[in-house]
Amino acid sequence: MSADQPYTDEDLRAEAARQLKNAGEDPDFVGVGEQMEDAWVPSVETTEDGSARTWKQLLVVEDEDRDDEDYTAFDEAQRKIHDLINGAADVSEWAINLGADGLEPDGHTIQLGVDPGDGHRPQVRLHFAFHPDMAAADRDRFAMQLSKVVLRNL
Repeated sequence: MSADQPYTDEDLRAEAARQLKNAGEDPDFVGVGEQMEDAWVPSVETTEDGSARTWKQLLVVEDEDRDDEDYTAFDEAQRKIHDLINGAADVSEWAINLGADGLEPDGHTIQLGVDPGDGHRPQVRLHFAFHPDMAAADRDRFAMQLSKVVLRNL
């Protein structure tokens, strides 16, 4: 901190995290549906065989009279997506700090323990972020070795 910069880098990160968190709070239900309509459904996104579908193409069907569209399945998926957004963990501070440190989230995870209440959800999940220059094989090796160390010491 100095006279020409009366705030710290941590202040900048905290404000960015606050704004990121606020951007995701209480999403507009209608807006969720509007964003879904033309978005590809990842599990059927293969375009080579022509099976790619947007949410609307996948879930909106003609009604029984064939004079209108039935949005029942689409609306159900929209509600579930809205609920997932509302129930999402606030990782704004992590996201800001990862970006500020030049790291990128990676799909690697380590899951430990099982929630005795439902029998399948992990009690602990570690997510990884790596420097973009780190090779995929090195990322794999690091996550595998760390999981071995953690499991060996439990």
